[in-house]
Amino acid sequence: MSPHPVVQAIIDLSAGAIGGTACVLSGQPFDTAKVKMQTFPTMYKGFVNCFITTYKQVGFRGLYHGTTPALMANIAENSVLFMCYGFCQQVVRNLAGIDNETQLSDVGNAVAGSFASVFSSLVLCPTELVKCRLQAMHEMEVSGKIAKGQNTVWSVVKGVLRSGGPLGMYQGLTSTLVREVPGYFFFFGGYEFSRSVFASGGKSKDDLGVLPVVFSGGFGGACLWLSVYPIDCVKSRIQVLSMAGKQAGFLKTFTSIVKYEGIPALYSGLTPTMIRTFPANGALFLTYELSRKMMMKQFDS
Repeated sequence: MSPHPVVQAIIDLSAGAIGGTACVLSGQPFDTAKVKMQTFPTMYKGFVNCFITTYKQVGFRGLYHGTTPALMANIAENSVLFMCYGFCQQVVRNLAGIDNETQLSDVGNAVAGSFASVFSSLVLCPTELVKCRLQAMHEMEVSGKIAKGQNTVWSVVKGVLRSGGPLGMYQGLTSTLVREVPGYFFFFGGYEFSRSVFASGGKSKDDLGVLPVVFSGGFGGACLWLSVYPIDCVKSRIQVLSMAGKQAGFLKTFTSIVKYEGIPALYSGLTPTMIRTFPANGALFLTYELSRKMMMKQFDS
């Protein structure tokens, strides 16, 4: 028997929050390197140089700058994302005339994930804004774009509210939506496609072992980033550089990067992102699936 929709939503929300925590803890240093290289592409020779330079300048803790808002961002995003993913799967079923007992196709799941990302973007944007600014704070201070002493979560939040009010927390929302909607189509589509391949021998997707689930999560993450990485680069620029004053919108920032820095600048930081995606998204889906199954068993019992 399926749980009541409200109970199912709570289970999906809780499992998504647990998965988001595992995602951050397993991949934060690589995410920090990604944001630094996206925002200041000429400052580092590569991600190894970025790691070493950051370590020499501010120590190992420098690779974990923004961990608190990153945890907040990922817990908020993934709890809402997976909760809405369940609802959106039902919407897709209804639109396609599919009964509840029939599994959605991989494309159907991808469409549901894309719909769900609209809702998760609304909670992700403010927390990701703070995270990105903290991660690139040292570079902003060194380049003289801002004064020193703004390197705490609260100081960043106060600065945003002072300069832009509550709506200032949504700088980069357009870029976030442009990234998330197609990105999560490929994210969930890639994950479900990979699971289908592993289950092609007659197994159930729900009975796959740890390694297939971890690989499928990493594959879904790789599909996401390869499809939308330049958009994420523009978003990071807008959210970080707006600390120094009014920043141009998505299209102007995009065309400015291409015109003055070239297309390769849009892919700066891709290497640490791709290295991070397998352990981080593998951990995300593994902990999500395991915790969801455990909570579903508690309901059944």
